Amino acid sequence: MTKPVQYFIIIYTEYYVFLAETERIKMPEEIAVVFSSLIFLFAYLPLTLAVYYVVPRKWRNVVLFVLSLLFYGWGEPIYIALMMVSITVAYVGGLFIEKYRHTSPGKCKAAMIVSLALNLAFLLFFKYFNFAMETLALIPFLSEVAKPIEGLSLPVGISFYTFQIMSYTIDLYRHETEVQKNYVAFGTYVTLFPQLIAGPIVRYRDVDDQLIGRRENMADIAAGVRRFCAGLAKKVLLGDGAAAAFRYFSAAAGFENTALGAWMTVICYTLHIYYDFSGYSDMAIGLGMMFGFKFPENFDYPYISKSITEFWRRWHITLSTWFREYVYIPLGGNRKGKARQYLNLAAVWLLTGLWHGASWNFVLWGVYFLVILVIEKAFLLRALEKIPRVFSHLYAILLIGIGWIIFAFPNLGEGWTIFAGMFGAGTVGFATPVVLYEALRYLPLLVICMVGATPLPKRLFEKIKDKPVVTYATPVLCALILVLCTAYLVDSTFSPFLYYIF
Repeated sequence: MTKPVQYFIIIYTEYYVFLAETERIKMPEEIAVVFSSLIFLFAYLPLTLAVYYVVPRKWRNVVLFVLSLLFYGWGEPIYIALMMVSITVAYVGGLFIEKYRHTSPGKCKAAMIVSLALNLAFLLFFKYFNFAMETLALIPFLSEVAKPIEGLSLPVGISFYTFQIMSYTIDLYRHETEVQKNYVAFGTYVTLFPQLIAGPIVRYRDVDDQLIGRRENMADIAAGVRRFCAGLAKKVLLGDGAAAAFRYFSAAAGFENTALGAWMTVICYTLHIYYDFSGYSDMAIGLGMMFGFKFPENFDYPYISKSITEFWRRWHITLSTWFREYVYIPLGGNRKGKARQYLNLAAVWLLTGLWHGASWNFVLWGVYFLVILVIEKAFLLRALEKIPRVFSHLYAILLIGIGWIIFAFPNLGEGWTIFAGMFGAGTVGFATPVVLYEALRYLPLLVICMVGATPLPKRLFEKIKDKPVVTYATPVLCALILVLCTAYLVDSTFSPFLYYIF
């Protein structure tokens, strides 16, 4: 390595430390670095890109592996050890699966089961042990025995990286991918920082060829920068704005509950969770492109859906795909009659609810969508296809919004207050002057969010993207987005992504 490069790394490392100390003034220590933070934008990402492209190609996976562990361990370094154990278990399990694939099917299956069981055990313990103890403690004769562990925290992103590890083990056992004998390459797949914390859930077979054979190019890097900037704008400028509105209207329901306030609460959360999570996914996909990876899409304009069935084909696509391929289809899917299909759906949606969090509101949220999906599959989908599109869309968006009420409020009583308030129950009227003023103040932002959640902006861009003025204006627009988002971040409190908690 040349001396100028060494000097550059030393200087940038000092700059990284300076920003780290500055950022920690606002940032809880137990939270990992997030994409929408100054330390990530102006220290971690530039340093990582610089080192990645300076080193020889054969060392690039090592760089990603080490720096991804640094990214993950920023807030809770103790859990790096847990992740390394998970990686090692799956890696060794994969070697045994391959070793006994043709000579001993029983040992091959045992290796798969042990690998899956150990990795699932980590997830179940850290995510659900205290929830189980708190639930058992409600039973009188178990209240003295069922004791939660104080201070047991959930490792960030464990739900995501555990599912990715499991996809490797299962696909290898099914002969749907090849064994990875390079430990660093496999570790890079699991720890890859763009999608480590909150997805997309990248199945191993989606990137197995890219782990060793990817070839980066300037076109993909530029496209990745554009995608990242778009996601950053969605998160910081739109998602966080909708979050502020949601916090106001949900808090207002506690002292002046109004029908308008209840509807604004639902609308704001519906837009907030979309822009927060799809913004993260866009940033993750863009970052992947900067390093030569192509991740699967995670959203396809879910709020234009005409049914709940269609919504779940468009929302968090990688999670739906994971449950379909590794739970629903292995259980029999829709191949064994309607009753079995509904039972399989029940298993999937119980797991989907629990995957999102160890709380009863998530279980209820899963049951809520299960009931709707069963009704749609039984008869309602056929009826929805016959009515005007506007009515089927209103049907879907109303049920989606009600579902987000269940999702957003762990305290079911608070959620019920919002739900009842939407229809005028328990309110002081349609609106108070203060609530009406705040609704009008947030209205321009919400209109922009609603339009942005449709394919219209993309269609307009596709029509003009080849014009010379647009070609030259796009880099300027990306720079303006970065400057504007930086200004917002400097003046704001720490705002993690919603799906970090899952």
